Amino acid sequence: MGGAANWFTSEWAERLRQSIEAMTGESPVVEPVPVPAGREENCLWWVQPLSAGTGAALAVGATAAAWREIGGRTLRAAGIDQADDADLEGTYREVLSQALSGLCQGLGKRLGREVTCGPGATAPQAPELERTAFQIVFGGGQPALMYAAPNSALLGALDSQSAGGAHTETAVARQEAAAVPGVASRNLDLLLEVELPVSVSFGRAQLRLRDAIKLTTGSIVELNRSILEPVEVIVNNCVIARGEVVVIEGYYGVRIQQIVSKQERLRTLA
Repeated sequence: MGGAANWFTSEWAERLRQSIEAMTGESPVVEPVPVPAGREENCLWWVQPLSAGTGAALAVGATAAAWREIGGRTLRAAGIDQADDADLEGTYREVLSQALSGLCQGLGKRLGREVTCGPGATAPQAPELERTAFQIVFGGGQPALMYAAPNSALLGALDSQSAGGAHTETAVARQEAAAVPGVASRNLDLLLEVELPVSVSFGRAQLRLRDAIKLTTGSIVELNRSILEPVEVIVNNCVIARGEVVVIEGYYGVRIQQIVSKQERLRTLA
């Protein structure tokens, strides 16, 4: 592998490990291994565009054993022992989202500019890209495989920059992560420089199609929340807090009254 590919492999392994550790409280071994033959069937693939360069994107695949193990351990850390595959997959995607956000931080440091994630999507099959396999091993658990396949645009953007300080930055990131004493601090450290959309939910309503198409200017839709109930503060499709609506210098705002626990946040993953 070239310099850009080597840097990416090392950076992704560390960002994935950090994300899993932050969500589960366990620090697994995440290391690149040779791509085994015939092991990519039934993988769950996610293609993530990145603003590192024109057309830059990363495809991440996880075997069923991997996403179930990661999702299951994350939910058990939140006190949820029973979960179906839909819950496990959704929770795994949350961990993956955190790892991708962390990768954007590393890319930004290397490229000297902000890098963000664009709208990603699932892929029905493995992309036609050269990929690296990563073995994930929890203490006392069986190895599980994931794959990462950066496209040529992403590797080209990395190659166009000087790699002199890249390995140093990765080492510093590892040292900083190792110095964080607790799981709560690791969660915060992982998110400190990540920009996330924040929205406020006043409530929801379900309408039949025949009623929805009748909506016009002036129509009133009754929501499932009374005026006495707090509104929800939502980040990344997760409810993180509740509070009351206030007005600040002519703008709406929310006064936080309750921070949602980690257990409840995982239950509200959309």
